[in-house]
Amino acid sequence: MHKDMGVIVEEVVQRLTSQVGCEVEITLEISARRPEGFDENTVRTVSENSRTLKFEQYGFEEG
Repeated sequence: MHKDMGVIVEEVVQRLTSQVGCEVEITLEISARRPEGFDENTVRTVSENSRTLKFEQYGFEEG
């Protein structure tokens, strides 16, 4: 996944932003599922990192 994001930035975003007057907005949606759910430490760490990275929305759902 990490390498794929770099390729997207290099091959698509940089190409677009090299054009005068171009504005680019990137939207990223992350969805993760685990049959037994996620432990409290993971939920806390991911939530703190999401807040630090200024994600507009983040959270975990039960179920």
